[in-house]
Amino acid sequence: MRNAAITGWGMYVPEQILTNAELEQMVETSDEWIVSRTGIRERRLAAPADTTLAMSARASRQAIEVAGIDPSEIDLIVLATVTPDKFMPSTASLLQTELGAHRAAAFDLAAACSGFVYALAVGSQFIQTGVHKTVLVVGTDALTRFIDFTDRGTCILFGDGSGAVVLQASDAEEGVLSNVLGSDGRGAQHLYIDGFDSNGLYGRTISSNGNGTGNAAVDELQRTYMKMNGNEVYRFSVRVMGETAIEAVNRAGLRLGDIDWLIPHQANLRIIDAAAKRLDLPRDRVWVNLDRYGNTSAASVPICLAEAAESGKIQPGMNLVLVAFGAGLSWASSVVRWGATGVRGKGTERDG
Repeated sequence: MRNAAITGWGMYVPEQILTNAELEQMVETSDEWIVSRTGIRERRLAAPADTTLAMSARASRQAIEVAGIDPSEIDLIVLATVTPDKFMPSTASLLQTELGAHRAAAFDLAAACSGFVYALAVGSQFIQTGVHKTVLVVGTDALTRFIDFTDRGTCILFGDGSGAVVLQASDAEEGVLSNVLGSDGRGAQHLYIDGFDSNGLYGRTISSNGNGTGNAAVDELQRTYMKMNGNEVYRFSVRVMGETAIEAVNRAGLRLGDIDWLIPHQANLRIIDAAAKRLDLPRDRVWVNLDRYGNTSAASVPICLAEAAESGKIQPGMNLVLVAFGAGLSWASSVVRWGATGVRGKGTERDG
C-alpha cells in the first residue's frame, strides 16, 4: 500500500482585517473580553471578490507550486466547504477548471470546521488504495457572510480564508498514518445555518397571500445567519479534541511521546490548551494563529499547516497531529509523518 505524503501546501487570507477594537463599535464587547475568553485579536473578512472559488484557487496554486507539479497531474480534487459559491455545480468542479486540472475528478465535502481533516482522510484513502497518485485537498470557508454582527456570541469568533495541500503517492515512511472521523447528530441544534426548506425556499418569511385560499406566499427575502449554543459547543469540543487526538495516535501505532507538533483547529485558545495537555505537549509545540485569523472553519487546519511548513520548524521525520471539531456535531483527527518528498515553499499569501 502506497503512503499519502504531503508534498505541497498553500494558504490565502483576505486583505481586510477586523480588529477587536472595531468590533467594540459594533456590538457590546471589548478587546479584553474577547482575548480573555477566546484568544482572538483580529480576523480577516472576505471582500466581494474573495469568493470561495477565488480563495481556493489562490491557496491551491501555492500548494501546486510547492509540490513542483503541473495541474494536469492532479487526479482528484476534494474541497471542504460549507460556503460554496453555488449549490450546483460543486466549487471543486469550478476549481478544476480554474486551475487547468482537466483530468481530475472533483467534489465538495461538507463537514464544517472538521471539513479539511475529513477531506484529508478521504484523499489519502484514494492514494493508499492505489486508485490515484496525486490529490489536491482544499479547505475554504467564508463564514462571515453568514454572521449576524449584532450577535456577540458569533461575530467575535469567525474569519475567512483558504488552505490547501497536495498529497502524492510515496514509498517512503511518510504521510498520513491514521485518521479518526466522527459525528453525533444529536448535537446538530447547537451549531447550524438554515438552508432550503422542503418547498425550495431559502431564508424567506412565509405568510398567507390574502386571497382567502390559505395558500402561502413569499412576503420578503430574509438573511439566514449562523446560530450557535456556545456553552454546549465548548463543552463538547474540550472533551472531543483530546479524545480523538489520542485515538489517532493509538491508531498510528505511536505513543504520545512520539508526537512533535499539534496542528489544531483554531476556535478557542482554552480548547487548544486542553487538547495539548491531553497530548502532554508544551505550548511551543502547538501551532497557534488564532489571534490573527480567528476561526476560519475548514480553512483553519490547512492555514496552520502551511504556516508551520513555511516556518521551517517542521522537519522530516516529525509526527504531527491534526485535529478539528465542528457542526454536526463532528470531529476528526489525523497523524501525519512529515517527509522529505516535498520541497521548501515559495512563501504564503497572508494578504490579498
